[in-house]
Amino acid sequence: MTDHSRSATAETPARRELGEDVRRLERPAPEALKHHFTVDVEEYFQVSALEPYAPREKWCEYPSRVEPWTDTLLEMLDETGHSATFFVLGWVAERMPDLVKRIAAGGHEIASHGWGHRRVTELSRDEFRSSVRRSRALLADLVGQDVVGYRAPSFSIVPGLEWTFDILLEEGYTYDSSLLPVRRPGAGYAGIPREAFRITREAGTLLEFPIATWRFMGATIPAGGGAYLRLLPPSLVHAAVGQFERAGSPAMLYIHPWDLDPDQPRFDVPSLTRIRHYGGLARTRARVDRLLREFEFTTIASTLSTHDRGRRRNR
Repeated sequence: MTDHSRSATAETPARRELGEDVRRLERPAPEALKHHFTVDVEEYFQVSALEPYAPREKWCEYPSRVEPWTDTLLEMLDETGHSATFFVLGWVAERMPDLVKRIAAGGHEIASHGWGHRRVTELSRDEFRSSVRRSRALLADLVGQDVVGYRAPSFSIVPGLEWTFDILLEEGYTYDSSLLPVRRPGAGYAGIPREAFRITREAGTLLEFPIATWRFMGATIPAGGGAYLRLLPPSLVHAAVGQFERAGSPAMLYIHPWDLDPDQPRFDVPSLTRIRHYGGLARTRARVDRLLREFEFTTIASTLSTHDRGRRRNR
């Protein structure tokens, strides 16, 4: 769970692969700082770790549970007065267009989670382009506004797949939130900044919002949400957000609707997968509620708009 790589301020192969202009975003004024609460809108059976036990050819046979738990998150956000960014899977949006419209009508940002929840490591360049193009077009059509953000399933943009950033830029995306700044099998991009930064590519400049981590005794520990939110002590997650807050940078948190669903159908999986996927489900709602009441959150698009205004004023 830890990463003992060199500081992200050092020159590393990972940083060189991202381009010569890996620069952190300008920090907002302290009183304007808000963090990012994001939701990956997908079904419980679409988790990558469950793929051997819930094959995609059977997805239409499983009972859907994404809509009521997404609505629960919408209610929690409304009660606490926050807006959030929802990375919606194209597969879900195609089947539940009214859910996507309801999210947008609540004042939240719609972004893309790709189409069929296949890891980017399993996709060819043409398949990746098709996924991000198809999902973006559908989501934009449903909500009547541009879709500029993307998050890869399972944070599966890893070193060696930097071409994905070029395709995202070519397909009209402004930012990505797919990088986990640690080493992890099949995911993770160690050696990058923990805070939001710019990636300059031949196709243009893409803004990157890595998932929140906690720095402790030289180690970088994932703490941004999902299983980490369910299984780690709440104090650790709050400490991670506090580190970002003291640094004047927004922390990136994430959750899935199924993270709140303790009664979801269970698959017969190995013990480690069972712990990672089903552990702590009954306590997630209380933990999310505490986060929403302790910190301020806004959409990624709102943060980008604030930074753009600040850059224009400083020119």
